[in-house]
Amino acid sequence: MVALLLPLVLAATCAFAFLNGFRDVSNSVASAVRTRALTPTAAVLAAAFFTFTGTMLSTSFGTYLVSAVELNVPDAALGLGILLAALVAAGGWGLFCWWRGVPTSSTHAVISALAGASGASALLGGDGVRGAATMLLLGVALPLLVTPLLAYGVSYLLVFPATWLLRHSTSGDGNRIGRAGQAISACAVSLGHGLQDGQRTGALITLALVTAHATAPGEIPFWAQLTAAAFLAAGTLGGGWRIAHTLAYRLVTIDPLRGMTAQTVSASMLFVGAMLLHLPLSTTQAVTGAIVGSGANQRFETVMWRNVLAVVTYWIAAPVVCAVLAGVLFLSLHPLLV
Repeated sequence: MVALLLPLVLAATCAFAFLNGFRDVSNSVASAVRTRALTPTAAVLAAAFFTFTGTMLSTSFGTYLVSAVELNVPDAALGLGILLAALVAAGGWGLFCWWRGVPTSSTHAVISALAGASGASALLGGDGVRGAATMLLLGVALPLLVTPLLAYGVSYLLVFPATWLLRHSTSGDGNRIGRAGQAISACAVSLGHGLQDGQRTGALITLALVTAHATAPGEIPFWAQLTAAAFLAAGTLGGGWRIAHTLAYRLVTIDPLRGMTAQTVSASMLFVGAMLLHLPLSTTQAVTGAIVGSGANQRFETVMWRNVLAVVTYWIAAPVVCAVLAGVLFLSLHPLLV
């Protein structure tokens, strides 16, 4: 059974990475295209390149994730079944949210789905992922509260010094400076996305191999890192324009200067989370919170709070939906695992 499940889990991981890139490219390109800092084609190509680069830049964050999780996942068929159910559930939720044009977190989806499949395994008397409740608290609940609020607050405050520095510039000069900075910061967000989500995908591939006893615990293999980078970048080239339209037009109206501020804040959070704190952060929530925060600091109110509330509702529903869906999928798979 392990010989059958391992290729399925690896294929599901690659598909999840492709979908992740397809959906999350909007975080990098939406506001940059909206303010004409980059053309759609240039934005997507740059996002794919820097996402690939960010994934290949280091394995420290991915190795940390493997070491934090690998000892808590059951061995052999049971563990692979949990991983497969979690990946399919998280991927299904991601597809639904893309179809609805809602920016949601792939990170929170897969962590919640792992916890749900683990709970279903424990319900049947088997081993689950040990520490699932702690994983939900530290990997989903706490970041859900902190990430968007921190991004919102910092972006709102940074608009003050940014506008003060350009107080003597004409509107045309200010927009040109903002577009140039936004083009750079959009690439930085893509680099941070690779550092976060790309290395997480490499960690999932390695975790599946360790669970199946196909490799020894330790560093992420180079081929796993390369595979994660390739599928994430390929998905990015697809461009999830449904979500990009939501971020660019349905939440807030911002100018190039505020777009640059928002993307600089979100990119900085992703870098700090991956390289210093080894903390999995949601790219979507960081970017969305920053865009709304910078857009709220304008002379005239431009935030469409009704749409923002709808997005937040999806964020709150995601852990419950993914956990339940993964639990049901695992219960369906369980007769094949024993």
